[in-house]
Amino acid sequence: MLGRGADRRAVREGNRLRIELPSAWMSATHARIRREGPAFHLEDLGSRNGTRVGGKTVAHVVLSDGELVELGHTLLLFREALHGPPGTPLDLDTRSAPPPSSHGMRTIVPALATEIDAIERIATSKVPVLLRGETGTGKEVVARAVHALSKRAGEFVAVNCGAIPESLVESQLFGHAKGAFSGAVRDAPGFVRASSGGTLFLDEVGDLPLPSQAALLRVLQEGEVVPVGATRPEAVDLRVVAATHQPLEALAARGSFRKDLLARLDGYSFTLAPLRERREDIGIILGDLLREVAPNVAERLRLSPEVGRALLLYEWPLNVRELRHCLARAAALAGNGEVLERGHLPTTVTQALDDTPGSTQESAEATHDARLREQLERLLLQHEGNVAEVARSLGKARMQVHRWMKRFAIDPKRYRR
Repeated sequence: MLGRGADRRAVREGNRLRIELPSAWMSATHARIRREGPAFHLEDLGSRNGTRVGGKTVAHVVLSDGELVELGHTLLLFREALHGPPGTPLDLDTRSAPPPSSHGMRTIVPALATEIDAIERIATSKVPVLLRGETGTGKEVVARAVHALSKRAGEFVAVNCGAIPESLVESQLFGHAKGAFSGAVRDAPGFVRASSGGTLFLDEVGDLPLPSQAALLRVLQEGEVVPVGATRPEAVDLRVVAATHQPLEALAARGSFRKDLLARLDGYSFTLAPLRERREDIGIILGDLLREVAPNVAERLRLSPEVGRALLLYEWPLNVRELRHCLARAAALAGNGEVLERGHLPTTVTQALDDTPGSTQESAEATHDARLREQLERLLLQHEGNVAEVARSLGKARMQVHRWMKRFAIDPKRYRR
């Protein structure tokens, strides 16, 4: 049972669960979700302001995992199950949960919270960390969090490996001596020595040319660096966090990335899920980003129901980075207003409001699903049912692969020897 209450809480009544949410737009007994076999049925209980699923008003509907449910002006994301350790408690009031140790590491997804807990413990060691995930998922934010949690006294030095001209990579990374080449009018420490005692963040490490990979490997193995044009090595105290959106194992198999360097960098691997796969966290991320892009008005800004619906329905192909730009634009257009309206959002985002079942988008999604299922089955066959390896090949979190397999009724055991 879902209805209006004085505060967010879940109350067990026999074998039933009553969820109460503080909203003037919800009825005291607004809607009910009941399970019949494997299906979950949502029923509106004659509420004053109605129940919507995917933006459409409904009286009764069978829910699918990940669907957007609106009770009045309250937006909820339906999940068939919690993906986390057995016995994970139900806690609706995330405001009272202990905050993580560093900005950018907040989540209400149980499985992701478990992974974040692990990386927070790894951060206090010198184990190298490899961050994987699509562009814009916040890999540098996590890298900075790892540095902050490490308590290392040195600097956090970020290097975009894909933005340095190939001819300058080694002098930029390892520094150079005065007179080492034309234009070297003074000694330069380079990124590696500048990060000694701190953290060296190698963003897009897959873009490093092979000669530079060999030189970096020696630095990591020996703990010392020889600047370009110098003759004596200098000791460095390194902690490396690397990031990539590329499948490094595939690059290594093709010979364009050194396997021994990958082994050195991959001390602990953490895959950041794309925003579309962790929509439960959009509310938390919204709050954090608004405090960054509009600190003077963030606390009083509110979202119209239409804006909230659009932000949750949109796929965010460029992930958190795209969401940040979207919110910065919306806050600027709102000016001194306290409510973000549809007109403040880019049309690419509000288009999600106009896509209805039966449209060409539905057909495209069906095609996408068929291709995804085929790809999953092919990878499961290739990796003999090893879900972790399938997730690594796709650059996805294991929980997402499990979610897809459940959706397509795929049993990985059938692919194991």
